[in-house]
Amino acid sequence: MQSIRMPFDLTLAYPQWQGSGRHENLPRGAAAAAAICGEYAPPVRVPLDDGNADAAGVRRWEAILAQFRSAQDILARSGARRVLTAGGDCAVDVAVIDHLNGMHPGLRVVWVDAHLDANTPATSPSGNFHGMPVSAILGRAPEPMRAFLGAPIDPGRFHYFGIRVGDDGDWALQRELELKLLDPHAPIGGPVHIHFDLDVLEPHEFPYVAYPDGRLGIEAAIALVSRVAREADLVGFTVTEFAPADEDEAGEGSKVIARLCEAAIKR
Repeated sequence: MQSIRMPFDLTLAYPQWQGSGRHENLPRGAAAAAAICGEYAPPVRVPLDDGNADAAGVRRWEAILAQFRSAQDILARSGARRVLTAGGDCAVDVAVIDHLNGMHPGLRVVWVDAHLDANTPATSPSGNFHGMPVSAILGRAPEPMRAFLGAPIDPGRFHYFGIRVGDDGDWALQRELELKLLDPHAPIGGPVHIHFDLDVLEPHEFPYVAYPDGRLGIEAAIALVSRVAREADLVGFTVTEFAPADEDEAGEGSKVIARLCEAAIKR
């Protein structure tokens, strides 16, 4: 009997919390997200680092860089061409997108998030790295990380969806690089990675986040992921910033994550 091909080669469980300014509930959320995502592809966990030193203009940079290098090593050794990722904070996607960009020339990135995440160490008011991953994948990573990154994402192949909140530095980079919003009706093709920060969702529908700034309904979110998976070659899907306050909230929020994963695998 011919085996059924899984849509993703690997689930990267990447429970980084050090990039967030409100990290208290992220470990619980990362564990719950990994349990769901691990049902769709074999899971491998990025080990947490206990370094706590600030450097390069970034809080807790020592641990963030060590975890980034561990994730790169896991991805390189796996040879995975299609990656499902369970974060952790938003910055887990720097390693994933860098890997997929090397695997798929012309990779497009759809950044579904309430926040622009485009600060740099020089512009960030907080120094929290989860507010910097967009600038990092577009060639403005903190200096110590640059030597480990491949070619940056072409800004013309990057699109936001759902953004509402940004600092002055975020908006400045968005204007400088002319980063566009995704047209919800325009066709999208080629290899695509979706970054999905759960705080993009309407808080009355999904309150299990630390930064409840989104306005996207759950059904609209499912429809977006389904459309991209149907029209394009969805090679990466990352879920981040799940911050349930207790196990009951983790269980309720996990139902939505499961629906998002289902939408991502329907080709």
